[in-house]
Amino acid sequence: MSDDLKALKALLQDTPAPDAEKKHENIALAEKNFADLQGSRDGVRPTSETKPKRGWLNTGVRALLNSLTTRGALAATTSVATLGLVVFVLLPQGGSDGFLPKKAKAPADVSTAIATEEMAAESEPTLQYLKAPKEGQLEILEQVQPAPRASVAADRMMATGGANGQIRPIHPIANFEDHNISRPMPEFDADDETYANEAPNPLKVTREEPVSTFSIDVDTASYSIIRSSLTNGYLPDPEAVRIEEMINYFPYDYPAPAGDMPFQQTVTMIETPWNPDTSLVHIGIQGEMPVVENRPPLNLVFLVDTSGSMNQPDKLPLLKQSFRLMLGQLRPEDQVAIVAYAGSAGEVLAPTAASESSKILAALDQLESAGGTAGEAGLEQAYAIAETMQKDGEVSRVLLATDGDFNVGISDPDALESFIKTKRDSGTYLSVLGFGRGNLNDATMQALAQHGNGQAAYIDTLAEAQKSLVDQLTGALYPIANDVKIQVEFNPATVAEYRLIGYETRILNREDFNNDKVDAGDIGAGHSVTAIYEITPVGSPAVKVDTLRYSDESAAEFAPSDEMGFLKLRFKLPGETTSELLETPINRNEVNGNDDVRFSAAIAGFGQLLRDDTYLGDWGWDEAIALANGAKGQDEFGYRAEAVTLMRLAKSLQGK
Repeated sequence: MSDDLKALKALLQDTPAPDAEKKHENIALAEKNFADLQGSRDGVRPTSETKPKRGWLNTGVRALLNSLTTRGALAATTSVATLGLVVFVLLPQGGSDGFLPKKAKAPADVSTAIATEEMAAESEPTLQYLKAPKEGQLEILEQVQPAPRASVAADRMMATGGANGQIRPIHPIANFEDHNISRPMPEFDADDETYANEAPNPLKVTREEPVSTFSIDVDTASYSIIRSSLTNGYLPDPEAVRIEEMINYFPYDYPAPAGDMPFQQTVTMIETPWNPDTSLVHIGIQGEMPVVENRPPLNLVFLVDTSGSMNQPDKLPLLKQSFRLMLGQLRPEDQVAIVAYAGSAGEVLAPTAASESSKILAALDQLESAGGTAGEAGLEQAYAIAETMQKDGEVSRVLLATDGDFNVGISDPDALESFIKTKRDSGTYLSVLGFGRGNLNDATMQALAQHGNGQAAYIDTLAEAQKSLVDQLTGALYPIANDVKIQVEFNPATVAEYRLIGYETRILNREDFNNDKVDAGDIGAGHSVTAIYEITPVGSPAVKVDTLRYSDESAAEFAPSDEMGFLKLRFKLPGETTSELLETPINRNEVNGNDDVRFSAAIAGFGQLLRDDTYLGDWGWDEAIALANGAKGQDEFGYRAEAVTLMRLAKSLQGK
């Protein structure tokens, strides 16, 4: 064998030892070249793109590939790609807690981080961004078991915080023991949303304040917002939780009214699930359901928000689909008009017979989102058109569909209330449908609906549109009573304390009950209303407030009675200015309750758990789930089964 062959053989057998210093220099050079060729070493470059494009080849990566054309640049790109593979495949194995070592650096550009994450989404383990970067670093959690991932768009929003390109922290789930797990951030910024709510009703001492007065509420927006939050993987803002709207979201089989009265009241007492030393007074009010064929003609003005904020799949596109469903329920003698508003308001469709469905659908299809939100101009034009459509004996209603972002014209809720009050006396009601998340102005929607003698609903899915605009169309659009108020007087001889669960935004003064000029809630055909009080009987160990030492009152002043209280209901028939009164005693008739009563109690508990109220003691998610699951009844449309699923999601997100 020649000397050359011997030398070659020796080289093949003896692999040179790696040069750690040289390797470090090469990697550093590759990072430097990458940063230089990207054009920005520090931070994230601003971009005119409002939302990264779908797919792994997003805007940042496209720009990188378009600019790197030289041989040196391609070599640098290859080095960086190799480095990226090493980081995502090898580094997750390091560290006892499953996190990357602190010295691991983030990609120099957020676009690259997103692209790498999207490619890694196809392999195991599943990776998620958890915290905002500190000094250029990203912390990445390796989940032992792969979890169902949200869309790539959702992951991108979690990484970048939306269109502004800022990486933001993800809100943590509380109380997960021995696990560093975070709650995924939704595809929108919930901090930009506003809600109408008040602090939970306090416990009242019957001797000091025996009378409770409030306006009824048949809105359901709060429940749909809660569902939207939970199904997106995060807990709802406690301010978004209005318990009465959660309870009244579900249909109940209360006895129908008999005779000429539009209502039937049913009062039941059951043991409180979360406190056996107290009782729940369950009040169910059922409205009459007229024969649908006999209903008067309906004049509808669709007032559609087409501002730039409506340019989301769950906003304007869902709105169009929802109205399509509704059109199928209208009769030939009904009329439809469409007004759109953005930078300015305009009539899209003149009053048109509902039988001309193709013309109405064509007008809907041409709606596009752009510009600001001229809410005031839109409302004015919608009311003006509704007045031209109205005839004696017909029902007129403006149906406002919006995300609630009134940023042009009247933007203050109080000013909007005043404006609507001046218009409702014409006989045209106003209902509000909310769409989408991110800048949802629930406070404005509630103000408009309450003062427009209408209802507020939130449409988060097409199934919800089916429920609100198809299944319950008659109740949503045809009123049977206005300014409906409830007043309960509790008997101090039998009830020591009480509290109303929910209705915080509907509380009235005691004197408002008999004042027909005070506005209150309205009920549509076939609607039911549920209200629940928790009461503490005299002598119960659950009494929380001590008797006053120097009280002038004594128990002898109150004759013992089986009456726990007295229920009064005041309402006006449509078009009337003078109210009528219904009265019902509340007797000590505590029973186990039927499925409707027990399920509504479970939903009341659900809402209190979401708000972290202090009245539930040790009663928690397991008990709420068991109570609701055992009271689902027939559940024809699956609404109650869905509520149980939401409870389980909330339990998981709270880590309890």
